[in-house]
Amino acid sequence: MLKLLIFDLDGTLTDTAQDIADAINYALKPFGPKIYSVEETKAMVGSGISKLLESLLPNKDDISKEAVTNRFLEYYANHLLDNTKVYLHVKETLSKLSGYKKAVVSNKREFFSKTILDRLGISEFFDIIFGSDSVPEKKPSPVPILKLLEIFNVTRNEALIIGDSNYDIESGRAAGIKTVAVTYGFRSREVLKDADFIIDSFDELLNVLPKINEYL
Repeated sequence: MLKLLIFDLDGTLTDTAQDIADAINYALKPFGPKIYSVEETKAMVGSGISKLLESLLPNKDDISKEAVTNRFLEYYANHLLDNTKVYLHVKETLSKLSGYKKAVVSNKREFFSKTILDRLGISEFFDIIFGSDSVPEKKPSPVPILKLLEIFNVTRNEALIIGDSNYDIESGRAAGIKTVAVTYGFRSREVLKDADFIIDSFDELLNVLPKINEYL
């Protein structure tokens, strides 16, 4: 029987793409003319912002990677919720999952993750919120998930991760837990094909959970 539900943040609970794109473009503006669209941003994010910004720098050896990251962090901290919103059906679905322990594991820094969830009024649904700096490794490493299993004293068969990215699926599989992919977020269905279950709307989770419990 499932006891712990682990949720990704960006692209799963909240649509943060526009604000992330704006912050990336602000951070890179002094170093090159390229402007990244929201769709381009969706395809790139997920593994952590420092690594992403470094990959986008036109002349990596001539620019301080720390300076670019700091530009992003400074801007993003002041524009976290300019356009960010909770996805359809998230609040009402979470309210129906009171029988489970619930956690968030994001590759966004913990402060940003907690601030977004709090200001959007859904942090109350979660027992713990992990960001990229909460544990020594981030997704696709299984470390954040394994830490949660330890904290909540649950087995691999009693946990499930729900996310929109291949990083979520890879992290879940590496930790030995079941995986559910959502298709409305930042990645295509093709990228998510290795998930145990795929859903097109967040409220479909209410139908998937009983099916998973049948197998356990």
